[in-house]
Amino acid sequence: QLQLVESGGGLVQPGGSLRLSCTASGLTLDYYGIGWFRQAPGKEREGVSGISNSDTITYYRDSVKGRFTISRDNDKNTVYLQMNSLKPEDTAVYYCAADWRGPGRLDAYLYDYWGQGTQVTVSS
Repeated sequence: QLQLVESGGGLVQPGGSLRLSCTASGLTLDYYGIGWFRQAPGKEREGVSGISNSDTITYYRDSVKGRFTISRDNDKNTVYLQMNSLKPEDTAVYYCAADWRGPGRLDAYLYDYWGQGTQVTVSS
């Protein structure tokens, strides 16, 4: 059974940076597409970034392009989301999710495994 744990969230000022980690246990992430999603209070969950199981394709929602970068370290069984130039509208609970041999697209229905989430708050 694959288990995912997110970490790295916190409170940061606008313009600041955070790096989120999604670490797996139970199985290796090598063959999984990984997506990062977020949900703000009163809003629907939305896809933020994804990486295919082959690491050849990455996806970003328009509002984070140029600011966020997704990457994978198979030795550490971890996927990262580097978030720079953070804005108050990035405030949300961020979740990572895994999809066996998945393309990493930002469609939540594709994903079978989800973490518990980590809070990101961007505020002065």
